[in-house]
Amino acid sequence: MKNSGLKFLLLISLILNISFLGAVGYQYYKKSMYWTSPFGYKMQKNHFLFEELSLKPDQMQNMKEAATKFRAVVDEKRQAIASRRKDLITLIRRDNPDRKAVEDVVSEISSIQEEMQKMIAMHMINMKSGLDKEQQMKFVDLIETAMTEGRQMGCSPTEQN
Repeated sequence: MKNSGLKFLLLISLILNISFLGAVGYQYYKKSMYWTSPFGYKMQKNHFLFEELSLKPDQMQNMKEAATKFRAVVDEKRQAIASRRKDLITLIRRDNPDRKAVEDVVSEISSIQEEMQKMIAMHMINMKSGLDKEQQMKFVDLIETAMTEGRQMGCSPTEQN
């Protein structure tokens, strides 16, 4: 009798552990399917804004290659900003925060953000240059809509990471 009770508890524990691992795996898989755009909203990693344009196959291929490389660099910059923000919070938590160190970290964050903003603008110009006039107009309209949607969503840095 005692042995069967332990087997039952072991079975329940095993089911709970498998369920937990399944839920964690699913959440990891789901999170890895999305990317936060420079405009602050989440989109599928394999989806690109320019796919809504009528592009020739060679244009699509060139733009996908450029966008994939661009996304990797943006993600690196975003991670650097997140890391420096953690450093900033650590400095601020101290009993007597070093104001100069805080100013330096804020300056670094601002510098990375400025660099990223310039990089985004240059990327948009480069992408636009591979399009004809009608596609360019539609592309800029898509960017404007994406920027507006990102602002309306009130994306904060924590939502982006």
